[in-house]
This record gives sequence, C-alpha cells and structure tokens, in this order.
Amino acid sequence: MELKLVPVKKPDDVNVIIGQAHFIKTVEDIHEAMVNSVPGIKFGLAFCESSGPRLVRSTGT
Repeated sequence: MELKLVPVKKPDDVNVIIGQAHFIKTVEDIHEAMVNSVPGIKFGLAFCESSGPRLVRSTGT
C-alpha cells in the first residue's frame, strides 16, 4: 500500500471528514448514523468505487 498526502482546500466555515472503506454499504451506514445522531443535519456524502464501472454513490440531506 502506498500512502499519499493530498492537500484539501475548503472554506474555514466548512467541516470535512475524509475516510476510506472497503464496503459499498458504508454510504448507507454513515448516512443513517449521521441523521440519527444530529437532528436536522445538513451533509453530503460520496463513495467512489474502485473496481468494475467505478461508480460514484452519493447521498445527503
């Protein structure tokens, strides 16, 4: 495995969480955890597949 440092530019008033997972259901699991933890939360979430057609799955409020 090769790890790379990638700079991320974002506005100061925006919170960002970047992670890595191996399971496609991760998008649904994180979405469910967010909406059940913080009522009225506003977020966007995306998961880029690494094999096959390399689909991008997304969800949010």
